[in-house]
Amino acid sequence: MADITPDLSGHLEHGPHRIWWEYFGDGQREPVVLLNGLAMHTKAWYGFLGELMPEFDVLLYDYVGQGDSSCPDEPYLIPNCCHHLTGIMDHLGIERVHVMGISYGGFIALDYGRLYQERIHTLTLSGILLSHERQFQMYQDLSLKFYNSGPVAFEIYTHYLYEKIFGEEFLRSVPPETLETMRQRFHDRYKDRVHALVRLTEAQNPFFEGLDERLDEYRAVETPVLLVSGSQDRVLPLWQQEKLLDIFPDNRYELVEGAGHVVYLEKKDLFFPMLKAFMRAKATDFEMT
Repeated sequence: MADITPDLSGHLEHGPHRIWWEYFGDGQREPVVLLNGLAMHTKAWYGFLGELMPEFDVLLYDYVGQGDSSCPDEPYLIPNCCHHLTGIMDHLGIERVHVMGISYGGFIALDYGRLYQERIHTLTLSGILLSHERQFQMYQDLSLKFYNSGPVAFEIYTHYLYEKIFGEEFLRSVPPETLETMRQRFHDRYKDRVHALVRLTEAQNPFFEGLDERLDEYRAVETPVLLVSGSQDRVLPLWQQEKLLDIFPDNRYELVEGAGHVVYLEKKDLFFPMLKAFMRAKATDFEMT
């Protein structure tokens, strides 16, 4: 992946923060923005660019606390991530994008639809929820305990992280040494800035605290929505994810058998053709080719 270079890249200056972005393409095709999970950064998508290009251009960016963006130890807000995306689009002269958010990126995608639906062609959500769930809150609280309890606890968290998010089929197919490499990369990326994981996680609190008051705003999103779930998702049970179907008026639900929480990675040969068919049609009644 070292030889992959974006066609355009830079930092968006937003107040005291600098937001790193990368653009792949020549601007002649419709762009899709791939929204990072909590512990991801732009380079995590490099291995999947070929699944989308050359049919679509690709826009990537790091939230505050991720990758090459600013990493202050201060409260982060999910709506600000949406404002940063619009700022990048305005800088690049992009009127509309296809938005795809997985896991934490799904929170950004949900709020982007709420705040900027006029800037979206399609909205794809995977491994995400939009309801108050005690199980999710407990999982978040447990993560924060690990982050805040020092280096030994952080190493324990790192050790079980991937067994939690991946489905059994994928785990059995991946060599143990590959998982260890993934664990080490995660550990090395955040060991000296665990505060970023804390702040990104805590940003979910105001998101959920005001959820009831904002539900009508999500229901007003008329953009076509594709919801993709993995049948073996152990992070967010399917019944939690399926509640989204009662929110958006124009939606389609696809269940991918054998996948866990990270469908795009575990079943990329199913996920990306589905995503492209949806974006190509700009409608939920698309047909797989």
